[in-house]
Amino acid sequence: MTAPALSDDDIAFAGVVGQRALLRSGEVTSRQLLALSHARIARLDRRLNAFRTLFDSAAAEAAAADEALAAGDERPLLGVPVAVKDTMSVVGQPAFLGTGSAEPPAEADAEVVRRLRAAGAVVVGTTHLPELALWPFTESRTFGVTRNPWDPSRTPGGSSGGSAAAVASGMVAAALASDGGGSIRIPAACCGLVGLKPTRDLVSLAPAQEHWYGLSVVGCLTRTVEDTVALLNVLQDTPLQVRDPGALRVAWSLKGLLPVGVDREVKAAVHEAVRRLDRLGHSVVQADPEYTGLYESFVVRYAAGAAQDLAALAEPRATEPRTRLVAALGRRLGGRPLARARRLGDTAAVRLSRVPGGADLLVLPALPAPAPAVESLRGLKAPLLASRRAAFTSPWNVTGQPALSVPMGFSAEGLPLAVQLVGPPGSDELLLSVAAQLESLAAEEPRRPVL
Repeated sequence: MTAPALSDDDIAFAGVVGQRALLRSGEVTSRQLLALSHARIARLDRRLNAFRTLFDSAAAEAAAADEALAAGDERPLLGVPVAVKDTMSVVGQPAFLGTGSAEPPAEADAEVVRRLRAAGAVVVGTTHLPELALWPFTESRTFGVTRNPWDPSRTPGGSSGGSAAAVASGMVAAALASDGGGSIRIPAACCGLVGLKPTRDLVSLAPAQEHWYGLSVVGCLTRTVEDTVALLNVLQDTPLQVRDPGALRVAWSLKGLLPVGVDREVKAAVHEAVRRLDRLGHSVVQADPEYTGLYESFVVRYAAGAAQDLAALAEPRATEPRTRLVAALGRRLGGRPLARARRLGDTAAVRLSRVPGGADLLVLPALPAPAPAVESLRGLKAPLLASRRAAFTSPWNVTGQPALSVPMGFSAEGLPLAVQLVGPPGSDELLLSVAAQLESLAAEEPRRPVL
């Protein structure tokens, strides 16, 4: 019996590994995938507002990929359309960082973009973020509001919200993202994606040495754990694979860095994850992290990093008042406060490198609630309230250890729910392996928004 032909939606939502298999089998060409990507962007992005710009160079990259495929080239991302967050250097393109500043074109690709191209990926364009990647939503005075494909009245999260909306809607198979306080994991949780904040220094920030005084890392947003592994094995040099993790001791907690209320459906998602892990043969214990010193360390480094980023803009005044407010605070927190913040972070990193309860990994909410409404944090109240949305994600930027958001069902309103897995430094592969186990138990859950 002949298998039914794949629909455009089937192809768009096949993800990195699925699209790569279709390219290798000859069922689609890279030019066809790019045409499908462009068609979806034309149809959907007027509503979602995921992309800042599309690159004319993508057509030549797709044509070159088809020639290489015909010649038997086996590069891991050959011909697959991907997007890049508009914080990262792309040769010949300005990175606006969500601002109205007239930035100059980059003279070279960032290392992660160079690696994507070397692996054969077709770089479609850059995606939106809030100014200077400061917020857990994606809205700016210059570029407007980016919306969640599952419900356009909701945010896709931030700061990598454009990347998340592009992947969740099937515009591209994957997108580069960055995370300085939850900016990969929060959009992943809002949009039903997999989002790993890698161990600090696993993925190069080049040409930068560090960002936000050690808080920020680069990673990706994808549809599946398998896709995340495929991307990360291009972005860095340590081979990662999903494997049987064995029987683990797993701790779980509903305690955040700040005393925030956790929505009942998020609590239910955490409890469901715990039940599934128990069913998989892991032993489970309730144990809370000790967050002493982490809030001060995060806020000082975040604000000082914002001041540094603002000063580097060609036109610092072409930003929103709330951006300049955070940067003004950051300018006052240099010197001794910043040195103290780094010492507090180092102390906490040693303490939390041992997972609470003597466990191998920790399960937490990724967000206190499902995706909030767009424009629910406006103006100068954003700096005061945004940290509450990052109460479960920002501690692990301070400590530098890996943390991963994995889908865990849906709310009564049809919004994605998620849990966060946290492990000791260097446990990226372990987190991916456990996330793959959870993913396997949710194979029948719908993973495509109705667009």
